[in-house]
Amino acid sequence: MLQLTEKQAQEIVDKMMQDIPYNINIMNEQGIIIGSGQRERVGTVHQGAVRALTTGSRIEVWKDGKLEKMGTNEPITINNQHVGVIGISGHPDEVRPFCNIVRTTVALLIEQRNQLESLAHETSRKKAFLERLLNHYGSYSLKIRKEALQYNLDLQLPTILLYIKATGNAPEFNESISKILLQFPSFSMEDEGDAQIIMIQSETDLDSLLGRLRQEQPHCFISVSRKEPNVAVCYEQARSVMNILMALQPATPHLYYDDVHFLVSFSKARLTSQANIISRLEDHADLLETLRSFIHHNGSMTMTATDLNIHRNTLQYRLKRIESITGRDPHNWFELIELTHGLLSLHQ
Repeated sequence: MLQLTEKQAQEIVDKMMQDIPYNINIMNEQGIIIGSGQRERVGTVHQGAVRALTTGSRIEVWKDGKLEKMGTNEPITINNQHVGVIGISGHPDEVRPFCNIVRTTVALLIEQRNQLESLAHETSRKKAFLERLLNHYGSYSLKIRKEALQYNLDLQLPTILLYIKATGNAPEFNESISKILLQFPSFSMEDEGDAQIIMIQSETDLDSLLGRLRQEQPHCFISVSRKEPNVAVCYEQARSVMNILMALQPATPHLYYDDVHFLVSFSKARLTSQANIISRLEDHADLLETLRSFIHHNGSMTMTATDLNIHRNTLQYRLKRIESITGRDPHNWFELIELTHGLLSLHQ
């Protein structure tokens, strides 16, 4: 059972004694004082606390003695286990109500710490399982299949993986999204920003799930893998598609692997030994936005200017700036392909 530290016990004593005009002692499960209004007593054994722990009941001392002082000592019991004792010095009839208040406060704090510790343990266990799952290729052992069932995931069935990432327009997932995630095997990708993955094993759920996600968080990016027998393969596909989304930022904020697998391969191809020319634009957000829009609109000046809500002359100036910085002319189709590859490669 998780216990209070001496520092925490002393902080509780100091806070309580601002409102309670009696000395308060907090003892651990061995009857040793770990917090007291009389600091010199910290670390010593409290005889009344030892008796309270032994009997499991309240011990009241009605007069001062050599080894103990008048007061009330209440055992702290959590889940039928004695984890400490609260003692308040004074006439038992006067301090008994205060003793109950302090005991309840300390019990609640210990239970809260237990819950937080349990939650942290489960989070750590879930993270470790996900890491193993996303790096496991081939058949699954009985052990990992059993562990997956704890998260409602049947590894004997093929899986479709959705990778969801919040964008600048939607920096955080709302409460409705969190409720949706609870209905499927889902995991937070803490090392990859504000991202979540959802695993579904029934294709009939896919369209309705995408519809609900789009309705609740219309600006988040969603990439969808193929249906595969191996989750690691699904994750690799979905993450590659997410890289395409992050690179090109298309108007349709969800993509399927089957629709862009050529772009995935294209983005991973090492076509030059030189440094990525698009990296020169990383400090020019307006130019990156212009290049993306120019690609989306097939090089149309009119449609790009309309999309960006800028004058054609401004667009022409930006395209010239892109050429000046990268050495590649967006008006030249072959060089635009090189710029597109650079943009895709930048997000691998």
